[in-house]
Amino acid sequence: MILRRVARPMLAGIFIWGGVQALRSPEAHAEAAKPMLDQLRGTAGDKIPDSVPTDAVTLVKIDGAVKVVAGLLFATNRLPRLASLALSGSLVPTTLAAHQFWAEKDPAQRTQQLIHFLKNAGLLGGLLLATADTEGKPSLGWRAKRAGKQLKSQAHDLGEWAQDTGETVGEAVTAAPHKARKALSGLTSR
Repeated sequence: MILRRVARPMLAGIFIWGGVQALRSPEAHAEAAKPMLDQLRGTAGDKIPDSVPTDAVTLVKIDGAVKVVAGLLFATNRLPRLASLALSGSLVPTTLAAHQFWAEKDPAQRTQQLIHFLKNAGLLGGLLLATADTEGKPSLGWRAKRAGKQLKSQAHDLGEWAQDTGETVGEAVTAAPHKARKALSGLTSR
């Protein structure tokens, strides 16, 4: 659909740009993230595995790379649901770290941070819609449920067939392909 081809790059643009900016100057972005990271380190303490980076600059670089890669994937319609999910996951900590309007004392700064917070909340809403967008195709859950119902119906039919012929289910399963070919050949020979 043309709407998706236009809307996805428009939505992805801000993430790609933000990711590039974070990769160009991670130190500046790390300063904004430090208070939240310090708070998380204090709360989580020793529960954070040693393999998880806790350095603010490294985390900003990882976040920037995620935004660039996922943004490009989303903009070019490659793995759009996964890309929008990754962008959503990247947006939440960025918003919480950079736009803490509730902590601002100055009314003008509080208003600016609230505007940015709400803008990001709107972007998150768009990304969540994109994550759920199956482009008109049935979801995996629906397809799995339908396949389960079909399998149950076929098993029931096979059980009835076995009961009607006096065979065991195992014998019916073994004989089914032969009987199906015989039935089909009877239809085509008419």
